[in-house]
Order: sequence, then structure tokens, then C-alpha cells
Amino acid sequence: MKIYTRTGDAGDTGLFAGPRVTKDDPRIEAYGTVDELNAIIGQARATPLEEQVDETLGEIQNYLFVVGAELATPDPQASQLQRVDAGAVEVMEERIDAFEKQLAPLNQFILPGGTPEAAHLHVARTVCRRAERRVVTLARSSDDEIAPTLIHYLNRLGDLLFVLGRLVNAQANVADIPWEQPPTP
Repeated sequence: MKIYTRTGDAGDTGLFAGPRVTKDDPRIEAYGTVDELNAIIGQARATPLEEQVDETLGEIQNYLFVVGAELATPDPQASQLQRVDAGAVEVMEERIDAFEKQLAPLNQFILPGGTPEAAHLHVARTVCRRAERRVVTLARSSDDEIAPTLIHYLNRLGDLLFVLGRLVNAQANVADIPWEQPPTP
């Protein structure tokens, strides 16, 4: 099977069980950003991570395919796809709580960075926030119903990626980098 089809050469693409739309359609922007997030998480996983963090990120990568498929399908209920549900959001909250217990309380803003592993996770967090914004835009602009749980999931995932960035720094004995108010000129 060839990887190229030439069907998108005119700047449009087909949705799963749906019509063709332009490649800058809000739906394409939403699931394209989720795909970008998945790639960046893969980049983070290419760095040395403790097993529990790596396994968590692997599960997230697999679940992001579910998120992308739901976004790529104008009527996911009719397509009988696996969908993001409240249980997935609850699992994310449980993981955030468990990982936060391993960290010192956060009393100030911190800068993204520390170890290369943490830096990758902070980049993933920012792309996750962009994916969330793209899904909000899609929900506001689409005639198709966009499940609120997609937004909930991405919101919690951004939180989890922040906590994981802090956690991998702590595991490497690297302190969070505190934000400092710039001097007034």
C-alpha cells in the first residue's frame, strides 16, 4: 500500500465517515494538534524516564488516538468508535493526585525547564493547551456536537504533563526553577 494518495493535493481531506473539508478546517486543526501532542510525548519518551512515568505517557499516547479519532469523526456515536468518557478524566485526576504526593508543594510560579526530560514534558504541556483551545474553537464553531469530555480530558492532561515535568526533575534531584519578577527599568 502506498503512503500517498494524492487526494489531498487540492488542500482538502476526508473526515472519518464524513465529508471532505479544507485542511485548515477547525476540526482538522483540533485533531492535527492532538497528533502533534502525541508526537511530542513520543519525543519525551525517547529520553530516559522512570518506568512509571514512561508507562503513563505510553497509555496517554494510545488514548490520544481515541481523542483524535473522535475529533476526526463528525458523528462518533453513529460510527461506534471508542469515545472519551468521564472515567478517562477520573483516571487522569487520580494520577495527578498520586504524582503530586511525591512532590514538594508548589508555592510560586515556576519556569519550564530543568532536565531535558522535564523540558520535553513542558513543551508537551503547552501543545496540549493549544489542542484544548482548538477543541474549544471547534465546539463553538461546529454544527456537530463536540463532547465536553474531550475538553475535560485535554484540560486534565495539561495538568498531568505539568506535574510530570516537575516529577522528572524531582526524580533527577533537579529543583524547579522559580519565576523571578524582572527588575523595573
